[in-house]
Amino acid sequence: MTEIHSLHGTTVAEIFSSGMENMPDIKAVAMAVLWKDGTVTAGCSNSTKADLALLVLALDEHQRRGLLDGGR
Repeated sequence: MTEIHSLHGTTVAEIFSSGMENMPDIKAVAMAVLWKDGTVTAGCSNSTKADLALLVLALDEHQRRGLLDGGR
């Protein structure tokens, strides 16, 4: 499965800066934003449905493995 790197502890500015620096290597972006008022905004770039599904499945597998490892 796809390798997942955690962004936990990374600032929003660092994420966007890294994205700008690595733009030629990025195929697609999917993200969700949790606003302070509790609203969630989510979306994806102009990726195909298959690429979006791969992003979601890779994140789901990563999250499930974390739960099986006791949340580590």
